[in-house]
Amino acid sequence: EVQLAESGGGSVQAGGSLRLSCAASGDTISNYYMGWFRQAPGKEREGVAANIGWGSTTYADSVRGRFTISQDKTKNTMYLQMNSLKPEDTAMYYCAAARQSGWRGPLDTRRYNYWGQGTQVTVSS
Repeated sequence: EVQLAESGGGSVQAGGSLRLSCAASGDTISNYYMGWFRQAPGKEREGVAANIGWGSTTYADSVRGRFTISQDKTKNTMYLQMNSLKPEDTAMYYCAAARQSGWRGPLDTRRYNYWGQGTQVTVSS
């Protein structure tokens, strides 16, 4: 089964950028539906962006136009480019993988079977 490891988090000022990486091992990401999620203190984990197959992607309304999800299959790694960061983007960010698309939406945490440990993103005003 796949193991996931996030990196690239940090502290930035509002308006700045970060690129998160999710390195996969144990299996190839081509065999999975992949997504990015985040969880702020005291809040539920929420979907940020996901690959939905056939090269298509979907984004939460709160990040659309600012965040971009991508993959490099030669490196078995998924990325989340985050631009124009806002203080409300502050959260622990997780990558996740699902074997099957199932009937749950691509930004629904319950679709995903495998999770990384997370990387912290802090945006100051």
